[in-house]
Amino acid sequence: MEKNKHIKWFNLATQFLLPFFTLGGQVAYALKHPEIGIVMNLLAQPFWLYSSWIAFRSAKQMGMLITTVVFTLITLWGVANYWIR
Repeated sequence: MEKNKHIKWFNLATQFLLPFFTLGGQVAYALKHPEIGIVMNLLAQPFWLYSSWIAFRSAKQMGMLITTVVFTLITLWGVANYWIR
């Protein structure tokens, strides 16, 4: 029972944090702050990975999972480009 409680909490958090970080990143890009936008998008990636993994497991949505993994790698490269040069 305790495990299901943690899963339900994470599912609920995902529903709010995924759009918050993703849309926040897009707003930062639009306001000409790509270094902040890329970090916000990186913070969204665990929630995207979790959601796409659940979609893959339940409905065999492989395309969404592949896209999310590739986008995560690209985002990591962007963080390295802006912050670690």
